[in-house]
Amino acid sequence: MDVLGRYRNLIVLVGVLFAQVLGLAVQVKRTTDNEPTRLIRIWAVGTVTPLEKALVWAQTSTSNAWHNYFYLRGVRAENRDLKQQIARMSLERVRMSQDADQARRLQALLAFKEQFISETMAAQVIGSSGSELSRSVYIDKGESNGIKPDMAVITADGIVGKVLRVYGSSSLVLLINDQTSGVGALLDKTRLQGILRGTPSGEVVLEKVMSDEAVPAGEMVLTSGGDGIFPKGLLVGRVTKVSLGSELFLNIRVRPAADLSKLEEVLVVTKIDERQAEPDQTGAERAVDILAERLPGVPSKPEDAVKADVPETAAPGTVAPTSPGSDVKPKAAPPEASAASGAPTAPKTAGATATGTDAMKASPKSVKAAPEPKPQPAVEDSPH
Repeated sequence: MDVLGRYRNLIVLVGVLFAQVLGLAVQVKRTTDNEPTRLIRIWAVGTVTPLEKALVWAQTSTSNAWHNYFYLRGVRAENRDLKQQIARMSLERVRMSQDADQARRLQALLAFKEQFISETMAAQVIGSSGSELSRSVYIDKGESNGIKPDMAVITADGIVGKVLRVYGSSSLVLLINDQTSGVGALLDKTRLQGILRGTPSGEVVLEKVMSDEAVPAGEMVLTSGGDGIFPKGLLVGRVTKVSLGSELFLNIRVRPAADLSKLEEVLVVTKIDERQAEPDQTGAERAVDILAERLPGVPSKPEDAVKADVPETAAPGTVAPTSPGSDVKPKAAPPEASAASGAPTAPKTAGATATGTDAMKASPKSVKAAPEPKPQPAVEDSPH
């Protein structure tokens, strides 16, 4: 109290001066960027801005520390799991690539035909049916743009419906969740086929699927191409719930891939190409071909061995020569044949391997050393 009493006049003067300055700041305007701004606002912004910067810096530093340290403590385990998943997916990709190549070869072999979307036309949704009993939308493309009934309508996410009625400059598209619609569909993994229909409540169900196989939730549903409107393989949605229905059929509820309640732009399939499948010639070699190349083949025989296997025609009275390593001993020609031909008979020696021609060239000593066989007289023809 002594301080306030002693400096009361000074405090009152300072308060009066501050009030005058504040009043001038409220009244005085300063032009910034061609726009007049009160001086009090400029001062207030200049005073508060450093405090705000300090608060933002503290918040950013705390967030970075959390995300860079505390939040990333489990990144190592997550990274390890991701690497294992990448390895499994790489093996799966190789197997699926081989299966796809084999499927293309079989399709080409059996002359199968595939359907491809070749031309589409972009259209904008301009209205809806406005009724709970009929789920359809209007698009801004019609007969003047080449639109025809029963054309497929799709989006980048999945199928939408088909063109029901065509007018001059607009068309009515029946959505797949309408109770009067019908789309041929199949399950991606189990390959079970059924009919996709809408319900009065706006849900989508897959009918006519037998209950002999289990259908897991989350399985993808694709178009089967059996309805003649949608090409095969387009995404329809995913299975959300599976329950037993009537007559041994499953009641499968499907969540459409395209958001049918928020359609703005769609694509109308105006042309579908149908061509025969061709095998993929650019793919990797088959394992069978690689194995056939690596297997050892049977070596071909040299020409000399082939000639040695073919017996030559011997002259009359001679014996075909034998190979040096053969155990088969040559046999002398019969005496009758020798006598008839007029050739001398070869001497019979033990272990001799010489032919009749070589025996004729032998020395006289070797001939005398061997016992000569008694020649048999030649049988002459009787004059009678």
